[in-house]
Amino acid sequence: MQRLSSIAHAAYLDLRTALEDEQTSEIIGTPRLERRGGKSYWYDMYRVGSDVRKRYIGEDTPEMAERIARHQELKAAREARAADRTRLIRVLRAEGARPVDPATGSLLAALEQTGTFRLGGTVVGTNAFRLYECELGIRIPGTDIMQTSDLDIAQFERLSLALGDTVETPLNDTFKTLDFAPIPSVNHRSIWRWRQTKSNTLVEFLTPSFRPEEDIRELPSLGVAAQSLHFLNYLIAEPIKAAALYRSGVLIQIPRPEAYAIHKLIVADRRQGPDRLKSRKDMAQAALLIEALAEDRPDELREAYGDTMERGPQWRAHIGATLKRMPEAATKLAAL
Repeated sequence: MQRLSSIAHAAYLDLRTALEDEQTSEIIGTPRLERRGGKSYWYDMYRVGSDVRKRYIGEDTPEMAERIARHQELKAAREARAADRTRLIRVLRAEGARPVDPATGSLLAALEQTGTFRLGGTVVGTNAFRLYECELGIRIPGTDIMQTSDLDIAQFERLSLALGDTVETPLNDTFKTLDFAPIPSVNHRSIWRWRQTKSNTLVEFLTPSFRPEEDIRELPSLGVAAQSLHFLNYLIAEPIKAAALYRSGVLIQIPRPEAYAIHKLIVADRRQGPDRLKSRKDMAQAALLIEALAEDRPDELREAYGDTMERGPQWRAHIGATLKRMPEAATKLAAL
């Protein structure tokens, strides 16, 4: 397996940190911690005239609390941080790190600006897979496993209901500005897919299904509907921040790489009909990540694999069926 240089990997981690610092520096009022459903969330409380408004910042973590404690300091350093991000992007390009293509980058930047990722939206699918190159410090071959014209974004329905905040600009307006048109459904009035007229790029919203059926659900914080899917809850639980290499960097959310790898084993077996051809791509992505993680992060991979195998017979059946077609990956997982 080929790797990015240590210089590139360090520059990426610094870029991601700078983007997280930048997001925290946008606090304009007083940070407040609120507890809901056993979890704690930070909000920016500020006044607009006589009204008190609140803007969701993020889930409480030690790292988030430390940044919020320094938010005034971070705000003062914004100009220097912007210059540093530009320098880091330059270093990453020079070291061969793969940038996001302009069309995808402009779309991700627009979604970041509206607050989509701040509100829990998580990029899944191949556009997330691409970013594991810098996250894991490896070189992913520029083959079909990196190619996609689609952007899939997932969010928990319950989180969307609980946040008490919404995107700053309606996503339909954002998509219209970028020449995306909604794709109507004959069976449902809600919209969860948009297609760009000039490039055929498809944007689709997804959410985990906790019911027998996979139906269409509403995501109030994003102001869109979403296709619900079984097994998706595992993929987007505990997402990580990632930096898309576009302009001076775009901060988004993607699944943990070990969760992505195991989830692809499930998806590859669930493909039916015309989608069955895509299972080869699923398996190729899973195989590459399993190889990298077995070497560099074996504990995380072992925990992810063990967790899914304990979730029930359907989980084991899908994973087992795919691993029968992937003997090398099966051997690596068994040896963890």
